[in-house]
Amino acid sequence: MNLKTIALALAASAVAISATAAGEHLKSLDAKQIDPAIPAGTDFYGHVNKRWMDQHPLTAEHARYGKFNILSDSSEARVKQIVLNLAATNPQPGTVAFKVSTIYNQAMDSARRNAEGAKPILADLKRIENTPHEGMEDLFLWMHGNYASPFFQAGPMEDLANSNVYAMYVSGGGIGLGDRDYYLSNDKRNKEVREAYKKLIVKQMMNAGYKKKDANRIMNNVMKIETALADSTWTREESRNIPAMYNPRTFAQLKQMYPAVNWDRFFIETMGIPSPEQVIVTEINTVKQANNLMASLTDREIKDYYLWKYVSQAAGMLSDDFTNAAFDFSKVMSGVQQQRPRWKRALGATEGAMGEAVGQLYVEKYFPQSSKEYMIGLVENLRTALGKHILHLEWMSDDTKLKALEKLNSFTVKIGYPDKWKDYSTMEIDPSLSYYENMHNVSMWHQRDTYSKWGKPVDRTEWGMTPQTVNAYYNPMANEIVFPAAILQAPFFDPEASDAENYGGIGVVIGHEMTHGFDDQGKNFDAKGNMTNWWTDEDAQAFAALTKGLGEQFDAVEVLPGLHANGTYTMGENIADQGGLRVAMTAFLDAQKKKGVDVATEKIEGFSPLQVFYLNYANLWGQNIRDEEIRSLTSGDVHSLGRNRVNVTLRNLAPFFEAFSIIEGQPMFRPESERVVIW
Repeated sequence: MNLKTIALALAASAVAISATAAGEHLKSLDAKQIDPAIPAGTDFYGHVNKRWMDQHPLTAEHARYGKFNILSDSSEARVKQIVLNLAATNPQPGTVAFKVSTIYNQAMDSARRNAEGAKPILADLKRIENTPHEGMEDLFLWMHGNYASPFFQAGPMEDLANSNVYAMYVSGGGIGLGDRDYYLSNDKRNKEVREAYKKLIVKQMMNAGYKKKDANRIMNNVMKIETALADSTWTREESRNIPAMYNPRTFAQLKQMYPAVNWDRFFIETMGIPSPEQVIVTEINTVKQANNLMASLTDREIKDYYLWKYVSQAAGMLSDDFTNAAFDFSKVMSGVQQQRPRWKRALGATEGAMGEAVGQLYVEKYFPQSSKEYMIGLVENLRTALGKHILHLEWMSDDTKLKALEKLNSFTVKIGYPDKWKDYSTMEIDPSLSYYENMHNVSMWHQRDTYSKWGKPVDRTEWGMTPQTVNAYYNPMANEIVFPAAILQAPFFDPEASDAENYGGIGVVIGHEMTHGFDDQGKNFDAKGNMTNWWTDEDAQAFAALTKGLGEQFDAVEVLPGLHANGTYTMGENIADQGGLRVAMTAFLDAQKKKGVDVATEKIEGFSPLQVFYLNYANLWGQNIRDEEIRSLTSGDVHSLGRNRVNVTLRNLAPFFEAFSIIEGQPMFRPESERVVIW
């Protein structure tokens, strides 16, 4: 099939769908919240959200709070009722209801946890302390087998080059703060976080029974090791280079490269699998640094590092002394002033343990078939629209366009919930054990579940999110877009809302996830989910030039005095935001034309349909946020801040300017020569 034939097919493929009858009205969007005192051409984000932000000041519990959180709160309240109802049925031991309610009840039982203190982990800490020199290899293997993963990480995942099979990966890791800058940068903010982390280590080790002198020694050794690991860790920008992560090595080469690890024992004893013929090392130098440290550190230094790794992964399941210390650290990281209510933390732990079991009950009660049917039609309209955009790209060659369309048409779409639910029958939950012991067993169950995939075909039915999660994702190795049931609520989707609201909400989300298949990372994968370079050199260069320009737009934004957004690190999400907006608008216009609606003359409570589309998009991202959280997200989140997802992105879109009569000289206007349009 050639491009002309494809173009004709796409032109006739829009589906006329509507969630409402004739005479549409606003439902997801509250027109009273729009602030005329802030003109759309001055600050569109403020124009849509300032009144709401003023009416919803941050409470002590939140580092940020916005429309996403409202939706999450709704989903959370529903899940809470499901869990409480299960507990009220007096379920029989061994049943899913019994396991779910036991985990939740133990998480809520602060009296028992406070009485136990550090007791649930003392035997394991003693094992670490009492290991003789000749047992250090055994201790290392035991640590990795017990979910602590010191120095590096390893496990099976889809092979980047052949997504139908699992490959064995060895990756960097072992640092508690996540980002290298927290260890290596000496600006005020990073030093503040580093000092708070040191205090956390000391406090938690004292909570575990160590004297202050010993706790300080442990802290110093942990910082020595983690700083050395951080020094070899990739930067945030480097971490987006997917092809650079694919470094296959034979098992013999692995042993030669990193001799400090007994790799034969490692795979057999920690994963229960024979030594793989090939291993993919994602960050060669980072794992090399881990190897060098393991070979050069004293037993005391290594044990102190292990002690902290063990305590840090256990702290959330122990007494209030431990959770309060962790919260004190989070105050510095995010600025939050008050812990989340215990029931919310207990619910999070329950969903983390048995999320799909809860999700199965969630969709039975809260996800109507009509929502799934609407989404199916909407997705196909977005797919058609993105196909049109690809066809009309001026910077892409015809050969690459054909491959892009092949990939687009190969998307697997998952809506609402999995076709096959996870089986938790072998998970052991015993009320006589401590909360930590049960949750450790849960972690080990999930670890074994992951390791059990080795040697089997990749299961394409698996989901990476639970149905009750308010989010969506694109998985490049399966070439799939996934929309959990919980995101299909206002302001993203409402069966009583106008089409303009729904396309500006969930329509943009769909387009966003589709565009991820062609962002700076997704473009590395073909229609089958395999990492393949299907671009011509000229197309790749043109794409790089466009993304450079988009990155510079975000880099120019000062999110706090002296702190700028990171356009390179957030590149994929920024591409997807813009692509989602453009593609959803095309799909909306096509669908309205199919229905016979003239968007040039139609009004929805005084607004044009195009205005409603953009207003509801901006409405999604309204939030209040603390300065500390802004700094933390700018360092560690691949998403731009909500304000920038609106104002920076929209300033590239001509239809937006036309919808609100934004002209040169207004802050929201960007000259055509400076606009960047990718998809």
